[in-house]
Amino acid sequence: MTRTHRFYTYAAPSRFYALAGRLLPGLWLLAAGLAALGLYLAFFKAPTDATQGQAYRILFIHVPAAWLSMLLYLALAFWAAIGWAFKARMASLLARAIAPTGAGFTVIALLSGALWGQPSWGSWWVWDARLTSELILLFLYLGYLALVHAIEDPQRADPAGALLALVGVVNVPVIYFSVRWWNTLHQGASISLTAAPRMAETMLQALAVMSLACWAYAFAVIFTRARGLILEREHGSAWVQALSKKGQAT
Repeated sequence: MTRTHRFYTYAAPSRFYALAGRLLPGLWLLAAGLAALGLYLAFFKAPTDATQGQAYRILFIHVPAAWLSMLLYLALAFWAAIGWAFKARMASLLARAIAPTGAGFTVIALLSGALWGQPSWGSWWVWDARLTSELILLFLYLGYLALVHAIEDPQRADPAGALLALVGVVNVPVIYFSVRWWNTLHQGASISLTAAPRMAETMLQALAVMSLACWAYAFAVIFTRARGLILEREHGSAWVQALSKKGQAT
């Protein structure tokens, strides 16, 4: 059996359900361990910033949340498009599972940005290009969720949600490049693929670990939600009924 064939076998909801169930304990453990290490590095090992003092430490929450808010939206749009184009049920379910987590990280990015902005700018909120486009991202997540839940028939709801998600993709590069395209209060990127990091090594390590913790958490909660959605969508299938009889569909 080729690797490609093995990959496509998990497009079946029953097989993805089993795979996610095997991965979840490790993902939750990894997320907890990385978060504990990342918070220790961020609050006890990383030095105090010379200009922002202790307030800068919100960066270790704000930056990973902002990254995840954008990347998860791209993942949502990708899986929604795959589900629409190929009528792949599992892809559409993954898109639905991603949306609440992406919206949650967007809220964290906005709130932590406000906590960081108040001591830095003297204001909780400004209609800055990056802040405004990030707020629009939250509305796109909420719009997608509202749309797919408002239409009872999944065969109509999934394509409608996919169309909205794909239209919203244009907002992601606007968020990322806003600090370059416009004169904004928001600082530029501290990490770039084309330049050396502009932060201490300990700060960079803490940020990397916290980012990995957020990724592990995202996978864990998305897979957990996907399993619930699979059971809801496939409740009439023989394999779900068999799980229910065995008391395993939890």
